[in-house]
Amino acid sequence: MIAEMITCIALNVYYEARSEPMVGQYAVAHVVLNRVANESFPDDACKVVKQGYSKGLGKCQFSWYCDGKSDVPKDELSWLYARVVAYNVLYDYHKDNTDGATYYHANYVRPWWSKHYDKTVTHGSHIFYK
Repeated sequence: MIAEMITCIALNVYYEARSEPMVGQYAVAHVVLNRVANESFPDDACKVVKQGYSKGLGKCQFSWYCDGKSDVPKDELSWLYARVVAYNVLYDYHKDNTDGATYYHANYVRPWWSKHYDKTVTHGSHIFYK
């Protein structure tokens, strides 16, 4: 179970933030766990990452999960870092650097929902909200 959670969080970090500085990768991982702790989301990291898949392409909470592309990491070093980040966050070796954020988006987009939440921090090219 723990290994599966690490894999799910690491995949999200890999596909959402592997080009970000480590602080941004940690922030993306914390959003997953912040959602797990929030009653509005599933209470399991893998379910959080995969949320929306049953609704079809383009309906996932994290777009990489239902983009129709392979979810097998190709960059071995980035995959290693993503797993370390997931492990550290899951085992509480890295404190939440998002101030409890449950949402984020890249700074080059303006999603409709962002005006409904409070901005908490910016790490790398991602803006975080709760």
